[in-house]
Amino acid sequence: MLCASCRLLVARAATTLPAPPRGRGPAFRYQRRELHFPGHPEPPSNDSSAGRLTRQSVPLGRRVILRRGRMPPALGGGLAGSELRFRRGRCGSQAARVVGRDVAAETAARNPKRPARASRLFKAAGRWALLALVTLLSFATRFHRLDQPAHICWDETHFGKMGSYYINRTFFFDVHPPLGKMLIGLAGYLSGYDGTFLFQKPGDKYEHHSYMGMRGFCAFLGSWLVPFAYLTVLDLSKSFPAALLTAALLTFDTGCLTLSQYILLDPILMFFIMAAMLSMVKYNSCADRPFSASWWSWLSLTGISLAGALGVKFVGLFIIVQVGLNTISDLWHLFGDLSLSLVTVGKHLTARILCLIVLPLALYVAIFAVHITVLNKSGPGDGFFSSAFQARLSGNNLYNASIPEHLAYGSVITVKNFRMAIGYLHSHRHLYPEGVGARQQQVTTYLHKDYNNLWIIKKHNTNSDPLDPSFPVEFVRHGDIVRLEHKETSRNLHSHYHEAPLTRKHYQVTGYGINGTGDSNDFWRIEVINRKFGNRIKVLRSRIRLIHLVTGCVLGSSGKVLPKWGWEQLEVTCTPYLKDTLNSIWNVEDHINPKLPNISLDVLQPSFPEILLESHMVMIRGNNGLKPKDNEFTSKPWHWPINYQGLRFSGANDTDFRVYLLGNPVIWWLNLVSIALYLLSGSIAAIAIQRGAQLPAEVEGLTKILLRGGGQVLLGWVLHYFPFFLMGRILYFHHYFPAMLFSSMLTGILWDTLLRLCAWALASSCLARGVHALGILSLLLGAAYSFYLFHPLAYGMVGPLAQDPESPMAGLRWLESWDF
Repeated sequence: MLCASCRLLVARAATTLPAPPRGRGPAFRYQRRELHFPGHPEPPSNDSSAGRLTRQSVPLGRRVILRRGRMPPALGGGLAGSELRFRRGRCGSQAARVVGRDVAAETAARNPKRPARASRLFKAAGRWALLALVTLLSFATRFHRLDQPAHICWDETHFGKMGSYYINRTFFFDVHPPLGKMLIGLAGYLSGYDGTFLFQKPGDKYEHHSYMGMRGFCAFLGSWLVPFAYLTVLDLSKSFPAALLTAALLTFDTGCLTLSQYILLDPILMFFIMAAMLSMVKYNSCADRPFSASWWSWLSLTGISLAGALGVKFVGLFIIVQVGLNTISDLWHLFGDLSLSLVTVGKHLTARILCLIVLPLALYVAIFAVHITVLNKSGPGDGFFSSAFQARLSGNNLYNASIPEHLAYGSVITVKNFRMAIGYLHSHRHLYPEGVGARQQQVTTYLHKDYNNLWIIKKHNTNSDPLDPSFPVEFVRHGDIVRLEHKETSRNLHSHYHEAPLTRKHYQVTGYGINGTGDSNDFWRIEVINRKFGNRIKVLRSRIRLIHLVTGCVLGSSGKVLPKWGWEQLEVTCTPYLKDTLNSIWNVEDHINPKLPNISLDVLQPSFPEILLESHMVMIRGNNGLKPKDNEFTSKPWHWPINYQGLRFSGANDTDFRVYLLGNPVIWWLNLVSIALYLLSGSIAAIAIQRGAQLPAEVEGLTKILLRGGGQVLLGWVLHYFPFFLMGRILYFHHYFPAMLFSSMLTGILWDTLLRLCAWALASSCLARGVHALGILSLLLGAAYSFYLFHPLAYGMVGPLAQDPESPMAGLRWLESWDF
């Protein structure tokens, strides 16, 4: 007979062992392990069944079968993976201890202890409390002294004015898509601003006008950058210290703080960029449960954020590229997963097309639909667009207008260049300066409606007045030789072999003559490009060229901006190259001739797709044409990461309230060092893994975080920084701040990982924990203290400049290029 404890043990083993599988082959080979109890004879051996489960009847008290190696996952079992060997005299006590442990474990599993649950709740509460603290600190720093200064600062003069245009429904032109300005205008409207402030120049006081709603809206969106970055780094690194360090770097950066406190597009743009980044990381983390509610939510939020980023500025294309590369990589790995059917892969592809392409495009088009619907009144941006576009704007002279259809001699007309953002043929009484061709009257193109855009079309060989009632109406036809007399100055459109002021291989165009009397260099042959409309010249619809009769050149505009002597208008030249380009094609817009009957222009209004296409052509051309003005402060991309030079937002002397856009130098230079250090350490880790180096489990895990999480944010930094080296337009320091967000996230991930590796390398666990905690704490305190030193740059300075020893900023002007 077995002792009581032995019987209990054997009974327990029998109830926990699974039934042996049948017909599963060698994958389910087992080794029989026999429990030999004291006082019982050894069972006979059976070599033929060694290593294999059999249906041989074995007394339960003599034999317990245990598996060799790993139990298949489907089997599990109470004694799997263990061997029980009892010695004489210890059967009872050891079995009792085993049974005691099993019973205790089972009891604990059935009745979990309250302290364990409380511990989990405490940790969850701690996580939420930390996120709340980070968010609260971000909002507190952004909203502190938001009302100061109470006057226009830097580009508030542009974007505040554009917000007013939306409130007044006045059409304007800007080189950026409309979403940011629409949101600013909406915030102003909801906060009681009536759109009457002129926003003329920096320094103008707001006085009784309500501006805090617009500033508060920008500060609200700018405040979310910190928690967004915190959550992104937390998801990429699974480390609270890394996320906390990233949050501190962005909270205590004076540059991010300054940009968030004013009526600008930058906080709105960065909000959508970080929202897209966070959403992308979140839906990546849901990869183990695709097509779940959370997966669809984060994927859709990514698409919405992409539409928002692109709807604020074209710079939003960079985050679209990053999400696109991540999506391509994701789909490629899914395609290589042979456990997934092609139907499932197709579902993944369809979901991404819907959420990351169709949804953003639909929202982006909807933004422009709202923009076009709201801005239905004529305004300062009319001249950038085609005549047909202007015909839909209330208050424009073409809106619901009736004008003569065909051009006749004696008509007063405006001639508009067919290329977007070139404008009207224009002249004024100012002469070209000495050394710039012939010193004759300037001829330019001008983007706005003006009396100096008016010309009278006359025959080349007569000075008689075609509007004399005794003369019959004579229409202008394709191939006619004409003169264009400037209505305000009575000088003729003229060209000669002198070089153009800016485009040296072209000829100069001037205004010449007295009261319409000049010479043969005033004669132009008019040609219709789209001859399908017939020989007569039709207003708005005929595309014409003006060929100079003496030199054979073609009248056009180079699109280059003249210096101040040319009032920064665009250069007009006569090009000897007769190739048809939009720069040399014109149309007649305004047409005044009392001897001709009028027609309605309603039929010329464009469709919405035509408006959308034209708007983008004008924006892209205007963006590429942004050039620095004389003595205007600009910067170069290589200046930005090193914090070489700031940007004055307000004030210039010791009596002004001065705000200076400059990154916290401690944080920015730490970010710069971190980028270099990451490239070095990441390269070493990648080479080691590629060469098959055997790394300890903890080191391997940290290395993967460094390469994957750090690589994701490094890609964001590269995409938001290096394209600026390829741009020909004017650049400013604030263009770097989206890239700065990614460099700060990289710093948080890198230093947390490196400190953990240092802690792992140390022998003492106590010392290891101290190294990591001390390192993170030092970085946090350094960021906070440097913010304490430099915070007057963001919140405003009054009194002596930094060069003065009495200044509170004395000794903090570490670089000569810092102008505060």
